[in-house]
Amino acid sequence: MPFKTLSFGQGVNFTAGLSKVRTSPDHGTAFEIAGQGKADENSFKEAVFSAIQIFKNRRSYEKLTKNPLRKAPRKEHR
Repeated sequence: MPFKTLSFGQGVNFTAGLSKVRTSPDHGTAFEIAGQGKADENSFKEAVFSAIQIFKNRRSYEKLTKNPLRKAPRKEHR
């Protein structure tokens, strides 16, 4: 409850330790207000954008740490 109070509808839950990126809005599914025009989409947007950023960060980390001592291809001497 404190998280939801402090995040003001922009909170995102992130499940760490998975091979896939998993985020969700702080409000969950909000089935009780679905289709009534009451839902605020900001938390959903934040969850999507956070997932994209986490994915990009993981990809960058993999590139940076993949093989730091990779050998350059040998050139043929003529």
